[in-house]
Amino acid sequence: MVGDFDREWAQSHAGAADQQVDMRLNGTGAPAGPLAPGGSGSFGSTPAEKTAAANTIETELQPNTKTATEHADEATNAAVKGFEGWDTAPGLKKVADTWDKQVKVLMGRLGSEKSSLRGASGLFVRNDIGLGEQFRPLGAESKLNGL
Repeated sequence: MVGDFDREWAQSHAGAADQQVDMRLNGTGAPAGPLAPGGSGSFGSTPAEKTAAANTIETELQPNTKTATEHADEATNAAVKGFEGWDTAPGLKKVADTWDKQVKVLMGRLGSEKSSLRGASGLFVRNDIGLGEQFRPLGAESKLNGL
């Protein structure tokens, strides 16, 4: 029976590799526009929008992802137990392990994006102050020369 499962799994896996898969999270609304350069022509967002996005990640996406993952883990573990002794149980276990790794990567990415959003405003402000300091001697020099 293990051979049959392995064969079916390999066929499904090969077929899936040929298909393009698109995913839309429920409730995200319509796409905001192209993400590639040359798209909308607008640069970033306001500090308030960045803060709001970081807060959404922290208060909605991260906790809801964790809750959904726990629910999926419970259901999968129950299915693994239900198929104990069948070739399906190890396959489900492998899928669950892969799922857990993917969720861990997703949670890390969400945390990273949240940190980046919160740090972006400060980065731009520090950059502006630094550039101002670099040009300050030029302004003083032109005052001395009567310009």
